[in-house]
Amino acid sequence: MENLQMPDAAATSFSLIEQPWIPVLDLSGRRRLVTLNELFAQAEELRAVAGELPTQTSAVLRLLLAILHRAVDGPGDERAWQGLWRRSDLPADDIAGYLDEYRDRFDLLHPVTPFYQVADLRTQKGDGFGLERLIADVPNNAPYLTTRLGPGLARLTPAEAAVWLVHCQAYDTSGIKSGAVGDDRVKGGKGYPIGPASCGSLGLVYLEGRTLRETLLLNLVPLDSGYLRQDPDRDSPVWEREPHGPTEEVERARGPYGLLNLYTWQSRRIRLFGDQAGITGAMIANGDRIAWPNLHQQEPMSGWRRSANQEKKLGQPLVYLPALHDHTRALWRGLTSLLPAPTERPGAEAASRRPPAVSQWLARLRIRQLIDDGYRVTARAVGVVYGNQMSVVDEVYQDALTMPVQAFDPAGPLAVTIVDSAADAEAAVLTLRRLAADLCRAAGGYGDRAEDPPAAAADRTAEIGYAKLDVLFRRWLGDLGPHSDPARARIQWQTLAYRCVRRLGRNLVEQAGPQAWAGRYVDQEKKKHLSSPLADKFFRDALRRALPMAAVTENPPVSQEVPA
Repeated sequence: MENLQMPDAAATSFSLIEQPWIPVLDLSGRRRLVTLNELFAQAEELRAVAGELPTQTSAVLRLLLAILHRAVDGPGDERAWQGLWRRSDLPADDIAGYLDEYRDRFDLLHPVTPFYQVADLRTQKGDGFGLERLIADVPNNAPYLTTRLGPGLARLTPAEAAVWLVHCQAYDTSGIKSGAVGDDRVKGGKGYPIGPASCGSLGLVYLEGRTLRETLLLNLVPLDSGYLRQDPDRDSPVWEREPHGPTEEVERARGPYGLLNLYTWQSRRIRLFGDQAGITGAMIANGDRIAWPNLHQQEPMSGWRRSANQEKKLGQPLVYLPALHDHTRALWRGLTSLLPAPTERPGAEAASRRPPAVSQWLARLRIRQLIDDGYRVTARAVGVVYGNQMSVVDEVYQDALTMPVQAFDPAGPLAVTIVDSAADAEAAVLTLRRLAADLCRAAGGYGDRAEDPPAAAADRTAEIGYAKLDVLFRRWLGDLGPHSDPARARIQWQTLAYRCVRRLGRNLVEQAGPQAWAGRYVDQEKKKHLSSPLADKFFRDALRRALPMAAVTENPPVSQEVPA
């Protein structure tokens, strides 16, 4: 590709404050682009940020939160937050005034301080670059199943490029990057892997309200609270600091010292090539590394897990790392890591997991009655599954659960019911797994390894079971409210789950065939015989034990002789 030159600085400008670039959905469902000023001024009329990928939305949301935190100078405490919540809008004039202070830093094409970029970034050879490195939807050398081929890869509008730029700083893959002149980490013209960009190491979670204004405020955790810690003198968004050069910022300067550092973390050094008519290339080099151990009091949008290996390696008694999402499991199956837990007793063993600070903050709002009892909130989980040594994007994960705000109160009976009901579903599917394995063995399947037929049959059946229960659980959870009786709700859920799993089990038995009905000895020495009627009996007994509150009356079993 030909070398691309930065165009005449005086002739180019794309102000993110005044030019529309952020994709949003308004309350009527219409998708459009807005400027930064418009977004904050119209937040009450907007439903959500609406990126092409859920990771775009979460990356832009973190940028917006960094601006809002600074513009409202905190909020400093609960009272300040409540003052914002009670308003019908955001303090748009204050936000516009703050953005105006840093006007030059929010210009995508600024000749000296382009937004989220390094102006004179270049390689020793002066290479030119395409856009495939910037657009996560087009993995290098594997441009399949993408909506951007041909002309779509040749040029982006500045608005599109701005969104992908924010996304790249948050979710770029690891792997070898362009070697930037001036970066002393470069060897042989290459920048060697430093890991994925900042959000790529998180199991990111944020809260959604009915409007974008509510979404921003729900995630606007006071900077120095019981859940977060900030060094107010050193924590600041990137546009308030000296512009970055090609090399890594020294550790003492970059921190992180709080969420403002983290929300605007510059994982890469990037330079876009183009002008107001279109962006045609992007150079991406290594930026600032980040060490995640024990940042749970600075990063509010991720759950955390205790790491015994890191405790041993670092010689520290307690080390927490970000807990990544399991993309094979629905979000409701991991509710214990999402919802706040009861306060630890003094002297008790440290928790193995810590929920996201945004969840703890919402629990605080609920307990302090700063938020309406009938309020419903959506917890949205976003993550990236990287492949091939984290150098490609294999999958983008997203899931969401809408719940009454009582679900976030760790001492509330409804929260306990919800968590226990999710465990009920796990127990019910376990009985279904065993039934599938038993039927397979009764029909002649053998082996105890994960790749053997009984285990494979159990896995397939469990997938079906979870898929059926997924619909029921979300519907049941969505119907809960402040006046729901927790005991009745649990009985209702167990009844729904029982009927669903029992029906699936019945179908399995009916489809098992005559060979399974006749059965066989699966343990000759112990004379253990297994057939489909016996497997069915074991299953029904186990299911009743798993869901003892289910209000169902089991019909007498159809007369069937159990083979000897």
